[in-house]
Amino acid sequence: MMNGSIDFDLVVIGGGIVGLATAYKLTLNHPDIHIAVLEKEEELATHQTGHNSGVIHSGLYYTPGSTKAQTCIEGRKQLVAFAKKYHIPYEICGKIIVATRPKELVNLELILQNGLESNIEGIEEIDPEDIQKIEPFCEGIAGIRVPCTGIIDFKKVAEKFAELVVAKSTNNKILVSHEVIALDKHDFYTRIVTNQDAFNAKFIINCAGLQCDRIARMDSISPKMKIVPFRGDYYELTEEAAEKVKTLIYPVPDPALPFLGVHFTRTIDGTVECGPNAVFSFKREGYGKHDFSMADSWDALSYRGLWKMFFRYWRYGVGEYARSLSKKLLLRQLKRLIPSIESHDIIPSKAGVRAQALKPNGEPIDDFRIERKGNSIHVLNAPSPAATASLAIGDYISQMAADYFKLSKSRKEDNTTTTVKKRRKRKSSSAPNVEE
Repeated sequence: MMNGSIDFDLVVIGGGIVGLATAYKLTLNHPDIHIAVLEKEEELATHQTGHNSGVIHSGLYYTPGSTKAQTCIEGRKQLVAFAKKYHIPYEICGKIIVATRPKELVNLELILQNGLESNIEGIEEIDPEDIQKIEPFCEGIAGIRVPCTGIIDFKKVAEKFAELVVAKSTNNKILVSHEVIALDKHDFYTRIVTNQDAFNAKFIINCAGLQCDRIARMDSISPKMKIVPFRGDYYELTEEAAEKVKTLIYPVPDPALPFLGVHFTRTIDGTVECGPNAVFSFKREGYGKHDFSMADSWDALSYRGLWKMFFRYWRYGVGEYARSLSKKLLLRQLKRLIPSIESHDIIPSKAGVRAQALKPNGEPIDDFRIERKGNSIHVLNAPSPAATASLAIGDYISQMAADYFKLSKSRKEDNTTTTVKKRRKRKSSSAPNVEE
């Protein structure tokens, strides 16, 4: 590669489901451009995409009309159609949200109204008898049935996106084991330096998830937020106990808190997960309780926004840490939904790490946050339901990129016109007038 020559029209940094969905949408909408996806791990979708519970979210919880609500609903519909087309296993099993205490009824009603205003298909209020018809082992005083919620393997979805990107053109590349270590900005392109090679691209899209704020800073952008990792530990029901869960069972979330609380999730492979808790992780990509990174810990703990968040939610945080350390306390939460679950019914399972975007004032950023600066787009916050919404997010980013490509093309045409005019002017001043 010659220095200054363009290797790719566009490079996506991050091989998770959002990055791959974006690349896939760009190949559909702009089939003539050359795209590369850079992933630092040895395989795709190994972090947030590969560690979630695989829920196809309905869009019920989010503020009606918000970007998050609209993108989730549209993304869900596209995702189901995509899974059907490419024979990716999925199931629209539905879920119920169950109130177990009178004080939860107000929030349950708010969630129902959210869903009705957002036109979530088929949602309905249910009573204790209805709850037991759907989930015979679950007990509650009221609930909401959400029939359009489903389950899928998002890693398989991401891998299909990658397959289709490469199939679209031999010039498109999916490059694993390529960690971006520097970005060198030039007038009309960016030089992307990785641990293996360097590439020049007209345009970059940062979909780096847990590392997105660091990539943004490499691009000389101050995102005015920081990614702080929170680990969620899951348990799994034994094969016998798993028969007690037919769909998905969720508690009523507290809108004052940034997490949903422990719930039961039947996965596409037939197992049933229960959890997660939510505790600060001392490593951005640390899935074990004892995983530690000095750099990541210092980066987070030196951020004033984290301490403000700790102070704001300290009671909730103490409870989460206690449940992380005590199976008995976690079991107590689970028994609120299914009283017959016992300690021997749950066994430790996987963990996931959530990229929580925090403002300097300690406020968690709830909605999707995607920013464009010059020839770069940065996805700075894509929390759940980003996997469900990935195709709709890809549409949004693809449109942002299209606007740039139009500008770039126009600029190129303007430069060409200017050059031609200058050449004509030089020619007329140095050559005799033909008419004369």
